[in-house]
Amino acid sequence: MRVHLQTLGCRLNEAELETWSRQLLALGHRLVASPGQADLLVVNTCAVTEEAVRKSRKLLRRSQRENPEAKLVVSGCYASLEPQAAGQGADLLVPNRDKEQLVEIAVRELARAGMPPSAPGTGAPPARGRRRAFLKVQDGCRYQCTFCVVTQARGEERSRPPAEVVAEVNRLHGTGVQEVVLSGVHIGGYGSDCGSDLVGLLEALLADTAMPRIRIGSLEPWDLPPRLWDLFADPRLQPHLHLPLQSGSDRVLRRMARRCKRAQYARLVAEARRRVTDLNLTTDIIVGFPGEDEADWRATLEIVAGLDFGHVHIFPFSARRGTRAAALPDQVDPAVRRRRCTELQTLAVHLRRDTLARQVGRRFPVLVEGRCRSEDPAGYWFGYTPNFLPVRIPAPADADLQNRILEVTLSGVAADGEAALAASLQGS
Repeated sequence: MRVHLQTLGCRLNEAELETWSRQLLALGHRLVASPGQADLLVVNTCAVTEEAVRKSRKLLRRSQRENPEAKLVVSGCYASLEPQAAGQGADLLVPNRDKEQLVEIAVRELARAGMPPSAPGTGAPPARGRRRAFLKVQDGCRYQCTFCVVTQARGEERSRPPAEVVAEVNRLHGTGVQEVVLSGVHIGGYGSDCGSDLVGLLEALLADTAMPRIRIGSLEPWDLPPRLWDLFADPRLQPHLHLPLQSGSDRVLRRMARRCKRAQYARLVAEARRRVTDLNLTTDIIVGFPGEDEADWRATLEIVAGLDFGHVHIFPFSARRGTRAAALPDQVDPAVRRRRCTELQTLAVHLRRDTLARQVGRRFPVLVEGRCRSEDPAGYWFGYTPNFLPVRIPAPADADLQNRILEVTLSGVAADGEAALAASLQGS
């Protein structure tokens, strides 16, 4: 079959799509670049906000419109939470609980229905054109943050056995992948169902694989094993952590049912930076959560500025149906949310530029992921330092730096403030 894969939403959805890509290729199917070329369309939907649901619906309609003859398989959180709506016009709906078997189910069920004959298509590499692969190691969450619908969509915590993860990382490395990002809903809870923990998994990966770069995905700032910091002594474990803060106000954090207070979070950051050299921290902030007043908002701006994040993901609160937060009183006016988002964005841009500027003059190994989408005639490639700082590397038009780890000296910050610039480089 010729198969086109599409996804919306989180890195976990991306990791699942990459797994399906590898499985389909292993079975001899072809991955194609557009819906119009495909015999089979697979859409991994999102439902974390009402806007995500709207985008999922739009993507499904567009896929059907672009290729009405193709079979359509729908999965993801929207498919799990609203199966009747998500399944309209679909040939097969695979809820989250069956995602691990999606390829097997789709091939079996659609073969029974009779698929059109395959034709030549454009194959895609296992990591979908990147040398940084997202690998799902855990799913589900035991907690109930009031704004989150993912727990309902993905269910109880489930962890892949360490040996299985190790084998998958070795397979990825064998295909040329140079960096793997461990992904999950609640990675800090990894192993709660299989007699292991995150430290045990990382120890196995560092001992039993030769993957040059191992990166941890988003971690909630609780349930972190105390021995985690020791592992960063191995340079293959990349010194970057994404720790969602969500709010700098304890009053708002209580309404969110978060398990980490402001002072606890600050202590965790201080300890992490003390123990891990060159650690870069990034975070999530929800703006305009119900009941958030100006004092709460100022507390958030204060702690974000004080903790010096390298990047801040900003989410204006969206009243997602089915969550407790949607029914909370004192919903914040949309105009106030927009104003606060602008304030935080201004601060975040300043922090990001400062983070990059502090690295100027230093030398880092950069994994080159591809060419910049830039009109600059000089031409640039882009990649990331171990602590996940974006770098643009000038190179001749005929240079091929794809998937190389290059030693570069950072010479400045790009005019848009979004990346560091490399002055010189040397292949490794």
